[in-house]
Amino acid sequence: MTKILITDDEAKIREMIAKYAAHEGFETEEACDGMEAVEKCAANHYDLIIMDIMMPNLDGFSAVKEIRQSDPDTPVIMLSALGQEYDRVHGFDVGVDDYVVKPFSSKELMMRIHAILKRTKHAEVKTDRLKVEGMVIDYDARTVTIDGERVGLSPKEYELLAYLSKNAGIALTREKLLSNVWGYDFFGDDRTLDTHIKLLRRNLGDYAKYIVTLRGVGYRFEKTN
Repeated sequence: MTKILITDDEAKIREMIAKYAAHEGFETEEACDGMEAVEKCAANHYDLIIMDIMMPNLDGFSAVKEIRQSDPDTPVIMLSALGQEYDRVHGFDVGVDDYVVKPFSSKELMMRIHAILKRTKHAEVKTDRLKVEGMVIDYDARTVTIDGERVGLSPKEYELLAYLSKNAGIALTREKLLSNVWGYDFFGDDRTLDTHIKLLRRNLGDYAKYIVTLRGVGYRFEKTN
């Protein structure tokens, strides 16, 4: 059974999410703050984590950052009452997969959970690698190294780079990227793609030049740059 960790300092929100999750056939556990979430993740395996931002003891950003040190792959949905761009960017930067602003629809949250779990379950098995100058993308290990040093990409940044690089030379529309990297059930907007491109380019440094912006269309990975 799919196991979800619900982290929020408001008991009513945890109970509401747990109720709908149980109706969808998910098993749930709860944490009342970031510190408890980190401790539970260290002792248990979860298929997905729901994490609030503003919590006592340890906020959601810090908790995800701690969890990512030992668990880079478990998907995380961040909850926030703020909805500011900084929070969205920072959340993606520390390894968040999706973002839901309070107050939210329980039905929409469940649909987002199903979409993320579907992508995780049917994730493509990587069996090769691509080398462009000093950058190596290892699809099997899901790692990126530049001049022998491993680059710290979030799971979604890696998936975006992997899809772009596997379709090198092809003009990929924004819709195609969102559909293939985030899934056909994605409920966000174009800003999610732009944010991840910005973060990915920052992490790639000089190698960001290989991700070419196609105005009015989308992006292309160009190995001849």
